[in-house]
Amino acid sequence: MILQLFASGPANSTIDALYGAIVAQARLPVFYLAYGVPDTVEGRFDMIVLHLALMLRRLVGEAEPQRKLGQAIFDRFCGDMDHNLREIGVGDLSVPKEMRRLAEAFYGRAEIYERALAATDDAKLAAALAKNVLAEAGPPSKNSMCLAVYAREVVRQLDQSKGVSFAGGHLSFPDPVAVLETANREGSEQRHD
Repeated sequence: MILQLFASGPANSTIDALYGAIVAQARLPVFYLAYGVPDTVEGRFDMIVLHLALMLRRLVGEAEPQRKLGQAIFDRFCGDMDHNLREIGVGDLSVPKEMRRLAEAFYGRAEIYERALAATDDAKLAAALAKNVLAEAGPPSKNSMCLAVYAREVVRQLDQSKGVSFAGGHLSFPDPVAVLETANREGSEQRHD
C-alpha cells in the first residue's frame, strides 16, 4: 500500500533533474553580465521564477502524468526556497510568512508573463521583465527587450519538446549567448532599415 502512494507521483530523480536544469540555466553568468539581470538574491530568484513559470506553462496542456510533474517541480522549488531562507538565517517563525510572500511573487509574475506572452509583440513582455527581473522603471530597455526575445525562444523550444521527454528528466533551454547575438543582430538591422 505504501509503495503505491510513492509510485503515483514522479520519481525524485526526475524532479531533481528538471528543477536542477531550471536552476542551472537561471544561474548562467551571461544573464548577469550581458542581459543586465542584477547579480543579487532577488535577481537570481527572479531568473529561477522566470524559467520555472515558462516550464510550468508548458506542462499545463499535457496529459495528467506530465501535469503532475509541474506540481512536483513547484513543490521542489518551494522546498528549495524554504531551505534557502533557513540557511540565510530567517527564523522558524518567520519562514511561513516569507514563503507566502515568495509564493505570491511567483504566482503574480507567472500570471503577468502569461498575459504578456499572449501579446503579439515583445513590448508588454519586455515591460514585465524590466520591472520584475531587471528592477527597471520606465519604458523597456535594450536589456529587457533582449530578455523578452530570450523568453520567447524558451517558450518556442519548450513547445517543440515532447512532453514525455520531461518525464524522463530531460529539459534543455536555448543558449542565451546565441539568443542575445541574434537579438542584437536583428536590432541592428532594424535600426539600419
